[in-house]
Amino acid sequence: MPIPKGVTRFNKNVLNRFTRHLVGHGPFVEIEHVGRRSGKVFRTVIFAFRDADRVTIALTYGSEVDWLKNVRAAGRCRMHLGPRLLTLGPPTAISTAEGVARMPHGPRELLPVLRSDDFVELPVLVEKTFRGWDQ
Repeated sequence: MPIPKGVTRFNKNVLNRFTRHLVGHGPFVEIEHVGRRSGKVFRTVIFAFRDADRVTIALTYGSEVDWLKNVRAAGRCRMHLGPRLLTLGPPTAISTAEGVARMPHGPRELLPVLRSDDFVELPVLVEKTFRGWDQ
């Protein structure tokens, strides 16, 4: 069931500005991606969980979100996750069972409420200490 446009617009214009202050704490990360048509750089706040050499993301808005389309088109993105800046490779869809198994307890319990059953994993290609996006 798609998320209503009004909710998506609110999240993009209001909630993202608030959650940006939470990036680096818990599951809050900021993903930097390049627009597939505009070439413009975008940064989007999402939840992500790292497991060794990969990052797993629950697609709470489904698999047709703009940031994911942009990352698929580019084949890569960067992510501010905790104190790290990660360069990530192309996303790969994973099964619901695998995605749920990778989630920590709290988010795992919340996913059914959000009706979230789409997941992707992205390989970590490069890792640095986060010192800002300009590095």
